[in-house]
Amino acid sequence: MSYSRKKLYPRSNDHETIYLQNAIKRSNISVGEYTIYNDFRRSPCDFEQNNVLYQYPINHDRLVIGKFCSIACGATFIFNSANHRQSALSTYTFPLFFEEWQLGKEQVASAWDNKGDIVIGNDVWIGYEATILSGVHIGDGAIIGAKAVVTKDVPAYSIVGGIPAREIKKRFDPGTIQKLQQLKWWDWSYEKIRAAIPYLKNGDVDLLLRK
Repeated sequence: MSYSRKKLYPRSNDHETIYLQNAIKRSNISVGEYTIYNDFRRSPCDFEQNNVLYQYPINHDRLVIGKFCSIACGATFIFNSANHRQSALSTYTFPLFFEEWQLGKEQVASAWDNKGDIVIGNDVWIGYEATILSGVHIGDGAIIGAKAVVTKDVPAYSIVGGIPAREIKKRFDPGTIQKLQQLKWWDWSYEKIRAAIPYLKNGDVDLLLRK
């Protein structure tokens, strides 16, 4: 059976793993088809509440996740409202407590640095309890190690880990990466992807090119 926007659980009798797109309600979160989230501690359907943090409407910041991503239990996405303005002489968020300090409510967002949206490419694997900070863009095919804290952009098909996350290595040679980026197999039809699964499972991109 092909993917359905109404289908929540990819596997029978497994309520820890969901097609994340079908659990999202916020308009400022966008998730591509087939992307999965697993949570063995809490309900994966509470992803917005438990994993997307400090995404307050006043900032209009977005979480964009591509297709065919795999997100492990406890991965978190921390947005701009968690930041405190570093260029100010005090890190205290006075504008946030405008009533106490008789400030204009419209100044609330000046309490923190706004670094922009979090954008995750396609076919990205985000490991257990990894943390992605505001403004970070992660390229297609990247792997984020368990408990990594990602503070800056991650190039396509790179493996990163640590605190702060640093590149460990590239998954493939530059030629293979270029071919995969040109192929964009995640945009193929269900039927074409299904036929190509044996080639997607091995490491020879030239066989995939022939499909």
